[in-house]
Amino acid sequence: MRRSLWMVMSFGLFMPAWAADVPGTLQWSQRVVLSPPVSGVVRSVHAGVGDRVKQGQVLLTLDAAAFQANVSESQAELARLKEEAQDAKRNLDRVQELYNRTVISTSELEQAQTRHVRAKAGLNEAQARLTRTQKLLGDATLRAPFDALVVVRQVEPGQIVASQFQPQTLFVLARADEMIARAKVSLAQVEKMKVGDAVTVQVNQQSYRGKIKTLGLEPVDEKHDAGYWLDVLFSVKDILRAGTPAVVKLP
Repeated sequence: MRRSLWMVMSFGLFMPAWAADVPGTLQWSQRVVLSPPVSGVVRSVHAGVGDRVKQGQVLLTLDAAAFQANVSESQAELARLKEEAQDAKRNLDRVQELYNRTVISTSELEQAQTRHVRAKAGLNEAQARLTRTQKLLGDATLRAPFDALVVVRQVEPGQIVASQFQPQTLFVLARADEMIARAKVSLAQVEKMKVGDAVTVQVNQQSYRGKIKTLGLEPVDEKHDAGYWLDVLFSVKDILRAGTPAVVKLP
């Protein structure tokens, strides 16, 4: 009996003083608000609340007729200026040869050089315009920036999007494969932890292995119960909701 009591007391003495089950709340590990950077009329919407989307998956498309027309116009202008630049280069080569043979004057050579420089500058400007119009055409399609859950959808086909004014929230996405359990711990507890420590998170009787992502540096005073925020990052396969109660099991 005494031996058993001594073992229990000894075990208690050598247990970490900061071991505890700390109540917490689930948060999204990454949450983004999305809207297209260009204005237009929504042609189609391809995702709804609760859907899982892959990185690069199309969420919505705007009517891109005007953007496509600008691209076609820029391509035609680029093709025309390429011909002009090539012609200016051929002319410069011919004039340079004549000049080397002292057949023409220096001023004629300079004129050919100036024409060639201007043709190349015009070609570069046309290439830049094409790149810009292609970017605007691409922006008419809104895509998921990472594997995510659709948390909010506030858009329907036919809706007008005016990006030059107050940006409209059309979608809110949250990362699908990981979450954060946020808990408040005491100063004594936080001083014995470090980022990267392994921690267990329990949600609805399901346990998840995670790691400490951040440790608060300033105390949080909630109704005089001061503490420090502890964020634990853990991977998930099933859909969990932000705000769900959790228990962070400190080692």
